[in-house]
Amino acid sequence: MLNVEKILEDLVKFDTVRDKENKAILDYIENTLNLMYFKTEKKDKFLIMSNQDKTPLGFLGHTDTVGFSDNWKHSPFSLTKKDNKIYGLGVCDMKSGIAAMISAISQIDFKNLPKGIKLYFTYDEEIGFSGIQEILKYEKNFPEMMIIGEPTNNEIIVGSKGLLEYEISVKGIKVHSSTPEKGKNAIVSAVSLIRELQEFYEQELKKEQNPNFEIPYMTMNIGKIEGGTAINCVPDFCKFLVDFRTVNKVAEKNIMHKIDFLKQKYNADVRELNHIPMFFNSSEESSKTCNFITEASFLKNNRIILGAGPITAHEVNEYVSVNSLYKLVEQYKQMIERICK
Repeated sequence: MLNVEKILEDLVKFDTVRDKENKAILDYIENTLNLMYFKTEKKDKFLIMSNQDKTPLGFLGHTDTVGFSDNWKHSPFSLTKKDNKIYGLGVCDMKSGIAAMISAISQIDFKNLPKGIKLYFTYDEEIGFSGIQEILKYEKNFPEMMIIGEPTNNEIIVGSKGLLEYEISVKGIKVHSSTPEKGKNAIVSAVSLIRELQEFYEQELKKEQNPNFEIPYMTMNIGKIEGGTAINCVPDFCKFLVDFRTVNKVAEKNIMHKIDFLKQKYNADVRELNHIPMFFNSSEESSKTCNFITEASFLKNNRIILGAGPITAHEVNEYVSVNSLYKLVEQYKQMIERICK
């Protein structure tokens, strides 16, 4: 039986910001699971392991973390336990989930279960989702049920909004600002495009609703804009980034058609950065959903998101509570025993 705090302590020691020590953390996980008679099915930048041929249940977790600032009160790469809280970089997102998976497995007597489980450990979740996309190219037989160990404060999440992200560039003609009529202001054109997009969002997109989500309509955000070179020059370029959190296929198609229309109208260059569909699994256990994107959104089979809490992902002095961590181990154990019987 492996203690979940000890496993988490070991995992946090690896610097996996931008997957720096990706190989080392996968070696640790592989060696630990080998001791519990799990075999390695595939190991590259990602790791797939299983303990039987019949695996109706799978667990998935990413090993990378975001970076950290100088404002941390505790060492990011060591575990600090204080007032029922466990601090460390990635403890919430999502090394606690991985630690709970391994600890739960160590407490199960699989000799008494006719079926086993399959484990997937990915990389590059925080930046580009390269890990899960590489696994999708390799894996053709995912288990019927997948559990993704992202932080949820021990609540079962059965759905997530989709994501559409665009980079839109508008061109202009650069001249001196004293004779603006000789040029074409790319920033002004981009602002007009954004205004049309915002009006379409307010008047049309919000009509498409899905009651399964806390915010039942698609949301839109202009996250970044840049253009021009100097105050005394009419800018010949302007670029902005926009994302939409989608609630259904109709809303997706509507915004895609509108983006295409605006592209033609403003002679803009449009690059789709991400297109991830929403998902919702009906479940007797939960109807809770989230607005953020996880690797669960890339899967097609039944899946839930379940992890520790409180949700302090990407925060300074990231932590989980001791009670939540041990509760998660019990939740995973119960699911293994129920699904693999």
